[in-house]
Amino acid sequence: MAAKAEAPARPPWSVLPDADFTARCTRCGDCVSACPTKVLSAGDGGFPVIRFDKAGCTLCGECATACQTKAISRGEQPVAFAWKVQVSNACLNRQGVECRVCGDACDTRALRFKPAPGGISQLQIDLESCTGCGECVAVCPVAAISVGS
Repeated sequence: MAAKAEAPARPPWSVLPDADFTARCTRCGDCVSACPTKVLSAGDGGFPVIRFDKAGCTLCGECATACQTKAISRGEQPVAFAWKVQVSNACLNRQGVECRVCGDACDTRALRFKPAPGGISQLQIDLESCTGCGECVAVCPVAAISVGS
């Protein structure tokens, strides 16, 4: 039996499941144009996707406001993103190198550093505080951070 393919990374507040999103979305591009950080772009078939390689999502809601079909709807989907931060072992901090850039980028303090006497502070992840915004993904110098379910 083939593994179920993961849905593409959609804009914040996209209705779920993805089949409902694609049924509503007209691929007009209004959400992409409205995004001030330009993290939204047209993906496969012209449906919007979010990419965190250059920036994170500020959760401003402009994409939801621009969406006339309510494929992106704060009212129907109160949580912006279902995914959370994931940090691989390639993380500089986990390799014993002082790096706190992800924690500096995290407004909710989901990524913070616990002091370690005589050593470097250790990365602590608070998944309850994580919004899935991707701010930490964009700034990681070794691409050790991603978001996923």
